[in-house]
Amino acid sequence: MLPSPSSSPPQVLHERTNLIVTPIQTRLSFALPTPPRDTPRVFASSSAGLSKKRKHNFSTDPAGNPEFVQEVDSDGDVEMEDVTPRPRARQYTPFHKVMRRTIAAPGRRREDFSTRAILQSFISSNKSDIYKCQSSDVDVYLTPPYACSYTKSAKNGGVPILAVATEQGTVHLVNTSRRKDWYPGPPQTTLQVHQNGIFDVKWNNDDTLLATGSGDQSTHITCVTKEIVTCALRGHTSTVKCVTWDPSNTNLLSTGGRDGTICLWDLRVAGTKDEDGPNVLKPVISIPGAHEDSTWKVRRRGKKVPAPRSITSLLYPEIGNYGLVSSGSFDGVIKHWDLRLPTKRKGSVKPKPPANLFSSADDPTTLHGSRRPRAIVRLTPGTGLSSGLVFGLGADSRVHVYDAVSLNPLPMSYSHRNMQTNSFYVGLTLSHCGRWLATGSGAVGKSTQGSAFLYDVGNVTRQTNPAYSQEGVQLIGQQGEVGAVDWADNMLASCADDGTVRVWRPDVEIYRECIRDPEKSRWDWSWHS
Repeated sequence: MLPSPSSSPPQVLHERTNLIVTPIQTRLSFALPTPPRDTPRVFASSSAGLSKKRKHNFSTDPAGNPEFVQEVDSDGDVEMEDVTPRPRARQYTPFHKVMRRTIAAPGRRREDFSTRAILQSFISSNKSDIYKCQSSDVDVYLTPPYACSYTKSAKNGGVPILAVATEQGTVHLVNTSRRKDWYPGPPQTTLQVHQNGIFDVKWNNDDTLLATGSGDQSTHITCVTKEIVTCALRGHTSTVKCVTWDPSNTNLLSTGGRDGTICLWDLRVAGTKDEDGPNVLKPVISIPGAHEDSTWKVRRRGKKVPAPRSITSLLYPEIGNYGLVSSGSFDGVIKHWDLRLPTKRKGSVKPKPPANLFSSADDPTTLHGSRRPRAIVRLTPGTGLSSGLVFGLGADSRVHVYDAVSLNPLPMSYSHRNMQTNSFYVGLTLSHCGRWLATGSGAVGKSTQGSAFLYDVGNVTRQTNPAYSQEGVQLIGQQGEVGAVDWADNMLASCADDGTVRVWRPDVEIYRECIRDPEKSRWDWSWHS
């Protein structure tokens, strides 16, 4: 049988909130005092816009329970207590202070912020960051790499797979993840794509196909998963110098050659296929003499005809889906082509070449004291902080900046006293964030060491920032000319004539050790000069 409930009166609380009279609790001095019972307690309304308010009356319940709460609706004025919160001063770390200065409030003058100190911290290990391009010839140990390209996934933080194209027509697929000293790393995949040198290599949008332009006057499309050549694109009469994929369609790409012709290809078009050979395709659109002078006339027999003006670089602009931008080997003028369906000539089946919508109004290579125009060796589109711009590496050893809409050059450029880019093998690349620009360079004077150069272009659009006067960071660590360069997430790959590929990464702690003791560190590391 259950015991009957106790008839003793309930335990009386102490004159403090939620405090029971016990020997231990009575010694606590931090308890809050309970307000008198005869004083009504008023709560502030949670919304200032409410016209109908409730008043809480604290009185004794008819049943005898103290602290009985009675709610009364009232449309009249009720005495409210105004509570004003006191703002607390926010503590900012040094990083937050820098970011607040970088991203200022609207209407406030934005201050220029340079990341040159980060570029100076790029280092490369002599034990784990060097990859060698093995030669397929038994009489030669190494072969020089001509081009390199990271996958789209590597640029977005994925596994850094680098495709390195060599002088012997081979492509090495290298995993450039950080590894231990002297550790060989994962095995490389070698593809024999051409029987001649490869001058450009590019991944498609989903990293399944590789396009390689070669000195055998053709471009091959290689399936990486099956390790076979699926298509051979033949339409040039000379070396294929540059290749670029259409970012909006994985089946379209463009090539430029030393013959001065731009060819557009569609992999969906049926071609001819030989026995045990790839599918051979012809260009769907050709632009012959893309950078020739329109006023040039054919010379008479017996006169020497000048060599065609090569196509050095191609890119698809971010504005418009039917355009193509090209640069040539004669001057610093870049052109924009309209790739929409051209009209046919009268009495001819072949359509007219695409129209040149507009070109650069000025040649930036003649604005710095040069007596003749110089070529634009490479083009790269801006992205992120540099969106809306086009960067062009000139043969005058300067990086010129163009407006992506009008293609007119801007009054600024980037250069270094030791940068030499008068070779058509030197590359140019922009990081995925759009802030860091990297170029290759040849050896200067009697020196046999080539270099890679880094520039901070994040403030290029600021009128108050003297971008033309900011000197780049020189990375020294290879022999011969440093040609192809490419960015991945938080790393840079550079190819040199000594048959090696170096990977550079930012590391402040190791860089400080190299500065403190350069004689000891130079055996293990390479860093900027």
